Amino acid sequence: MITRRILMASVAALGLAGAAFADGHAKTKVGFVYVGPVGDGGWTYEHDQGRLAVEEAFGDAVETVYVENVAEGPDSERVMTQMALDGADLIFTTSFGYMDPTINVAKKFPNVKFEHATGYKRADNVSTYSARFYEGRAVQGHIAGKMTKSNIIGYIASYPIPEVIRGINAAYLHAKAVNPDVEFKIIWAFTWFDPQKEADSAKALIEQGADVVLQHTDSTAPQAAAQAAGNVVTFGQASDMAEYAPFPRVSSIIDNWAPYYIARTKAVMDGTWESVDTWDGIPTGMVKIGEITDAVPADVKAEALAMVEAMRKGEYHPFTGPINKQDGSAWLAEGETASDGDLAGMSFYVEGLTGDIPN
Repeated sequence: MITRRILMASVAALGLAGAAFADGHAKTKVGFVYVGPVGDGGWTYEHDQGRLAVEEAFGDAVETVYVENVAEGPDSERVMTQMALDGADLIFTTSFGYMDPTINVAKKFPNVKFEHATGYKRADNVSTYSARFYEGRAVQGHIAGKMTKSNIIGYIASYPIPEVIRGINAAYLHAKAVNPDVEFKIIWAFTWFDPQKEADSAKALIEQGADVVLQHTDSTAPQAAAQAAGNVVTFGQASDMAEYAPFPRVSSIIDNWAPYYIARTKAVMDGTWESVDTWDGIPTGMVKIGEITDAVPADVKAEALAMVEAMRKGEYHPFTGPINKQDGSAWLAEGETASDGDLAGMSFYVEGLTGDIPN
């Protein structure tokens, strides 16, 4: 996998670019395809914040359009096609299940640039980008392992793809490291956004004894379910979900797409865009850790922040051996870190997790 770091430091200066591009140049049209509603409070909300940042950075030099609640599959291909026909110069497709539709539509519109989030298929006019969410999961796992009193941590998983499996493994490894008695109970919701299903999953995990619930789904419904239950810890997913702070939401993973969207839009505007594969995380700010509230003991908060700083400096990797696979076979030796290739294709649980990954 080729990783290209996007420099974030230049973002502030780009706000001056709008007037220059608007003078004598046609607007650059940028489209966004969303799997959920912009008001989901999570994944799609943060992507839309990135879209708004593009508008703010370039002003009249750009026009942005979006379609929300687009199902993965044929519907998304239809939406992308219409965006291209309507004159989009750049289209961001923001869910894993849009991968093949993006490739298909890109073949028909070779002059349109496409950016696909969390996938792995590229073309001359298709880039891929994702964030190292597992870095944030490691921090959450550490806090969860320290805060659970029942030693049962619930996890609402969306789809059994490497991105989600990486998150489960990272959270479990770091919870287990600080609490050897911890147990993970995982519910596969098979949805990115379904508040009722997410709430039901949270309630089921709480009924099974979980007093900490993590989620890889996009709505705030698990936060509300935990709040109603009482003494259950949660973490914001993709967005801060700070309306549930200081408790049950004690911290969050925040997906910060704005700098990337601004940089890639500028590349189209100035003719320097090329197909790349970007996978960034805490060091560049693409993954941010939301405020750790005072509901977390001070020493645990300090440990979590130290982990964040170590990852920011490149001094710590969440997947550092020794780590075995679920079946007991060796995966990483003492001190060995996982390669990007291994992480990108992760399809197994680590040792200690119970249950099977569904097909």
